[in-house]
Amino acid sequence: MLRAQWPGLLTRVRQFPRGDHAVAQLIRFALVGGASNIAYVLLFLACAGFGPLAANTIGSIVSTVIANELHRQLTFRAAGRVGWFTAQWEGGGLALIGLLVSTAALAGLESLAPGLGQITQAGAVLIVMAAAGGLRFLALRGLVF
Repeated sequence: MLRAQWPGLLTRVRQFPRGDHAVAQLIRFALVGGASNIAYVLLFLACAGFGPLAANTIGSIVSTVIANELHRQLTFRAAGRVGWFTAQWEGGGLALIGLLVSTAALAGLESLAPGLGQITQAGAVLIVMAAAGGLRFLALRGLVF
């Protein structure tokens, strides 16, 4: 009996990330985020000859534009509802707010606990970035797309 249900189960598992419910969108959001992080690293390395600040700026701007468009097209399937410029303006603004909030949180952590080890600092960065990403997902899902 289980064998007869196996093909249907595989089909449902493959179709799950393609749905329009929040969990499917979150999965696509995470995949787009990972792809845009890879694009950032590649751009940073390609532009390293301009210096780290210029490479960071170029990588951040271009990878954010790529992520915003992928979120518009794939994550939230909003291309018919939200134009390119609106997605870039609002998505870019949310990215900037996330950067400011995460930077402030990390600066506050440094101020409150200046003697943290590198592993603890890295863990804190991951927690802050995950929280910022979660808030960005909710804002994009609820306000932009």
